[in-house]
Parts: sequence; structure tokens; C-alpha cells
Amino acid sequence: MKILLTNDDGFFAPGIKAMAKALIKENHEVIMVAPEFENSGKSHSITLTEKLNFNKVKIKGIDCPCYSVSGTPADSVRAALHVFGHDYFDYCFSGVNLGYNAGMDILYSGTVSAAVEANVFGLNSIAVSAEYARDQTQFKAAAKIAIDVFNKLHDKTDRVEVLNINVPKLSYEEVKGIKVCRVGGSVMDQYKAEETENGLALSLTMRKPSSDIDKSDRLYLEKGYATVTPLIYDLNNMEEIEKLSKFF
Repeated sequence: MKILLTNDDGFFAPGIKAMAKALIKENHEVIMVAPEFENSGKSHSITLTEKLNFNKVKIKGIDCPCYSVSGTPADSVRAALHVFGHDYFDYCFSGVNLGYNAGMDILYSGTVSAAVEANVFGLNSIAVSAEYARDQTQFKAAAKIAIDVFNKLHDKTDRVEVLNINVPKLSYEEVKGIKVCRVGGSVMDQYKAEETENGLALSLTMRKPSSDIDKSDRLYLEKGYATVTPLIYDLNNMEEIEKLSKFF
């Protein structure tokens, strides 16, 4: 398969290198197109008023074409599809991200948003994230599990969708299994406030404790499972449209 590989940590990040090596080992034709700089938490933002620089880069140990984009993760996908053609790629991988993109954090994730952007253009995709563990983050294990999920599920859907994968900080052999589940958990919304001359300086610190939804991604991750959550790009609430239409 022809795979578009991107991320939000930047083309130089260890996670995307691990994912590239895993895909190449599976004999896929991989083209990496990723942000020039780290873009964590940029969600689905795109560049509107500035030019995007699309440059070829060399990454030691990675045997596939690699390009950097001076924009966001979503920009990287858009640029790749423009340069290579909207029908060139068969699938999109985004990651492996440094840190979970589970629960409501997916709303802010550049990693997931890059995968969703591929969906906008009709391309199925997988977003992959590994639990943060400083220099012990299990990128290789996460990449291998993503390949397992891809091999089992990539041709099992008749809709364009994202498979959002999260993997705990365990070796491949230590992961208890793979659970397909729903999104759960609270939003990261706790700030540390410091007074400044003109007001306050707010630093994002943590999330409120929450009782996770049964059979949710965060619950299974805590128990040592990798999780798969199907996400569909569709902003239409058809049930509500039909309900509200009756009033007009």
C-alpha cells in the first residue's frame, strides 16, 4: 500500500521514525510529510494567509522519501495530497505521538486532527499515540500494535473513518491485549494562576479527577490494554436535523 505518514511532533521526532520503520518492514510504500516544528495541541488548525514551505529532508536510518511542511499537522496532510495527488495514497498514518490522545484530549490533538484531515479528503487513517514515559516511551511497541490493528481492520469498514489507537508504557509482549472502545475521561482544564503586572499568567497543569465511563479508552489503558476507538468525520447530527425541521 501507498502510505502517507505524518504527525504533530515534527518530522524529526522518534515516534514517527518508529512508525516509518514498522511500515517499511511490512513492505509498504511510505512517504513521510510532517511539520517542520512541533505542533502539539494545534488541533485542526490550518494556515490561511502564509505560504507553506514543502521541503525534502533526510532522516538518518529512514529509507523513504521525507518532507517537512512549515505548518500544522492538518497542513501537512493537505500539502501532501496536493503535491502527490488526492488519489495517490491508499491510507494515512499519524504518529506515533509522544503521549496519549485518549478521552476528550482528542479534540485538541494535532495527531488525531491530521488523521481526520485525511478523512476529509476520503482517505482512511490511523492515529497512533504512546503513553508518555520520558526517554522510555514505547514507540516501537505502539507502532507494532498499530500495524496489528491495521492488518486486521483496514478493509473491514465501508465508511471513511479514523482508528484512534493508544498504547500504554509497556513492551509489546506486556500489553494485555487490544480493546475496541469508546472515548472517556475528562478535559485537561486545571491551570496554575500567577499574578502579573497587568493580570494573570495561566499555566495548564492537569485535569480534574473523574470516574471514567465504563468500557472507555482511559479505563482500559489504566488496566494495561491498548485501545482502538473508531472516529467518524461527520458534523451532521441527522436525528436532530429531522427533529428541528418539524418546527419550520
